[in-house]
Amino acid sequence: MSAPPSTAGRSPALSFALLAAFVIATAVRTHNDTTIAIVIASVLMFACCWASAAHLLGTRAALQFVLIAVSLGWFAEQMGSSRGWFFGHYTYTDVLGPRLLDVPLVIPMMWFALTYAGYVISNLIVWQSAVDGAPGLGNAAMLSFLAAMIVTAFDLGADPYFVYTLKAWIMAKTDGAWFGETVQGFFGWVFVAFVIVFGFRMSVRQRPPQPASPFLRRHAMVPLSIYAAGMVFQMILGNPVEIRTITAFAMGIPLLCALAGFQRWRAPGKVAP
Repeated sequence: MSAPPSTAGRSPALSFALLAAFVIATAVRTHNDTTIAIVIASVLMFACCWASAAHLLGTRAALQFVLIAVSLGWFAEQMGSSRGWFFGHYTYTDVLGPRLLDVPLVIPMMWFALTYAGYVISNLIVWQSAVDGAPGLGNAAMLSFLAAMIVTAFDLGADPYFVYTLKAWIMAKTDGAWFGETVQGFFGWVFVAFVIVFGFRMSVRQRPPQPASPFLRRHAMVPLSIYAAGMVFQMILGNPVEIRTITAFAMGIPLLCALAGFQRWRAPGKVAP
């Protein structure tokens, strides 16, 4: 008798669909084409990562990851925008669409998608598996810090582009040491991404994530593909132009290492050559 079809990824479908419809509808009504494109891309990225996480981690753990990343991501951005915590003082413009208080709704979605990608990539690099290979606080801290560095590698090129090309937010200090951006912002990215990924690992410590059945390896390619797409985008359109070369190394090295781990990844019970 064949196994019943998996329900992974379906549990959050209704709540996600309602949220996505609200965000997109608001953007379409009140914003320009650039904003609409950004909102739709962010919502799709969020949806794909949530579906991938539901398969790789199980529906319960995936929902925990979403809630941790979205809530902490929103809090960090709200404190940054209103009080200058973590990233320095800045103010969001209308480019990124509808907001919750000071923070565009797509920003917490991006925090989930990026930290989930960092989680999977770091696991593939170290464990040659998309899910953690060993328990323990030491491993959790090390892998979470690696994931945070991978997430921040994306931001090296994204921040200058969002500020100087899209004008998505305005920094109070405009003469920072990184193409006008402050170095403090990158420390903030590492810290917030670390807290999100480490918080997720602690939340599932007593009940480790269990992949859904049936489970396909291609589900792990979703976060890798999203990270790769971000890299290619920055290599083509990065501003200033120096970012285009930096991105190839900053994001390309962890991505290639993760792909090498993906090639050696085997189903449970099978030994890698």
